Amino acid sequence: MNQRLVDSLVQVIEALSPEERKLLESRLQLKAVQKTPRVCGGNACIRNTRIPVWVLVSLRQQGANDRELLENYPSLTSEDLIAAWEYYEQHTSEIDLVIVAQNEDD
Repeated sequence: MNQRLVDSLVQVIEALSPEERKLLESRLQLKAVQKTPRVCGGNACIRNTRIPVWVLVSLRQQGANDRELLENYPSLTSEDLIAAWEYYEQHTSEIDLVIVAQNEDD
């Protein structure tokens, strides 16, 4: 581990304004969502899982709360769900189209 780099990063983060810190946190949360070709149809998934964001959003729309989702998907964290909800907020039409397509297939 490069301790000097870590120390420098801590100093930079501590110097951020509240708005800059919120932007940084937002961008880091988006890194929790990944699209990988040939994995889950290339749909947005939570980090290195095969749990698509659309599945979580669909379950939430059907009434599941975060606690239930975390119980049913033990590999997820609260931060993962926050990232999923934020991704959905920023890519609503993308996720809604996938949900509609999946419902048509069923």
